[in-house]
Amino acid sequence: MGYSQEIEIRINKLIAKWKDTESKKMFGGVCHLVKGNMLCGVYKDFLILRLGERGAEEALRSPFTRPFDITGKPMKGWVMVEKEGIETSEELGAWLDKARSFVNTLPVKKTRAT
Repeated sequence: MGYSQEIEIRINKLIAKWKDTESKKMFGGVCHLVKGNMLCGVYKDFLILRLGERGAEEALRSPFTRPFDITGKPMKGWVMVEKEGIETSEELGAWLDKARSFVNTLPVKKTRAT
């Protein structure tokens, strides 16, 4: 099963104006990075978000969320949001803003020299 291109298109539309972003194929889907740090992505039909441990704990109290677990061991600080939790642009934007707020607290990752 591939990843939801619909969710990917919606993410791209919202983050197109952000600076220092890039996309990479990961987890069988796509991840978006800000200043070299993973921010969010699409895995199957889920939005995945990096929120930090505290942010993830808070997010898991919201409907349509679950820990980001694709291997049997959840990734700390990450959550998955079902399609029902991001039906509107406002809902998707709010989740992306939460992830961006957390990722902006992280140091910039230097890219490897090629």
